[in-house]
Amino acid sequence: MSEIEIGRGKRGNRSWAFDDVAVVPSRRTRDPRDVSTSWNIDAYSFSLPVLAAPMDSVVSPDTAIAIGKLGGLGVLDLEGLWTRYEYPAKQLDEIAKLSGSEATKRMQQIYSEPIKAELIKERISYIRKSGVTVAGALSPQNTKEYAKAVIAAGVDLFVIRGTTVSAEHVSKTQEALNLKEFIYELDVPVIVGGAATYTAALHLMRTGAAGVLVGFGGGAASTTRKVLGIHAPMATAVADVAGARRDYLDESGGRYVHVIADGGLGTSGDIVKAVACGADAVMLGSVLARATEAPGQGWHWGPESYNPELVRGERVQVGTSGSLEQILQGPSNAADGRTNLMGALRKAMATTGYSDLKEFQKVDTVVAPYDA
Repeated sequence: MSEIEIGRGKRGNRSWAFDDVAVVPSRRTRDPRDVSTSWNIDAYSFSLPVLAAPMDSVVSPDTAIAIGKLGGLGVLDLEGLWTRYEYPAKQLDEIAKLSGSEATKRMQQIYSEPIKAELIKERISYIRKSGVTVAGALSPQNTKEYAKAVIAAGVDLFVIRGTTVSAEHVSKTQEALNLKEFIYELDVPVIVGGAATYTAALHLMRTGAAGVLVGFGGGAASTTRKVLGIHAPMATAVADVAGARRDYLDESGGRYVHVIADGGLGTSGDIVKAVACGADAVMLGSVLARATEAPGQGWHWGPESYNPELVRGERVQVGTSGSLEQILQGPSNAADGRTNLMGALRKAMATTGYSDLKEFQKVDTVVAPYDA
């Protein structure tokens, strides 16, 4: 990786965002109908390489079921409104109607309601009854406290998701979550992240995680770069973590850890390039928040938007693009890359001559910034 001199006393690596790269056709093309977008993690198989992000504007128990029936995986935020309120429709309606000047403060108040273990069980049981794969997410800070309730409720996949998650958290005031020990003791596969570097991802893989989320402050509702000055361009981040997956595969004697791009995925073209850079699947937020069924009602926000101590996100208006089915499987009704995401992925794979996701990770790419 090339270094650039920032000044006489500082150098930095040159990194690339999805907008900076493109895939290149090969000597072969295929019929899109012959292309497969299926993937599997542990014992669970999906026809679409899509996880819906654990955000209240994206995933409710009902949309988790709908996404599951379409072939993806809806991940419910187990620290969100559905585990704080028995009937959160009132709170969702209020958030959608807040003025910009009062949104953050009022959301902090709404989310100050305590999480209830019995509601975690209720929501997971509701999704499970539909027959789809059940996934729930907790932050690293709350994983110890609520993990037993989550596992007892019958979750299939457990997600530990934060702005960044490390395998070595150091604290002088409290006992940190020992990821390796925690994952070893669970009976379900764990997906953990975000991570954005080769080293951080490799350490997470060594904890026994089944999948690693790649991303840091790149989401549509995130202001992490403005607030903390931290950012990871996603094309480079995904490629670096894919490199860690390759090396860990050799180190572990064949254990494959799935790489899931999480952030900076605003269009179908971004999804295409995420897989081309090495992702096995993608976690989508704002794109799915535009669905008519989405609980955010045309608005999108994440946990950072109501943090009681340091807000690193905001509620943003994303509008509506179509139904969940239209957004994921089409037909598209605009040329902006926000509908028929999987149709676009299949078309890109067919155009470049690849028949499945693993093969497509080998596609040729070029650095081709839009502003070049």
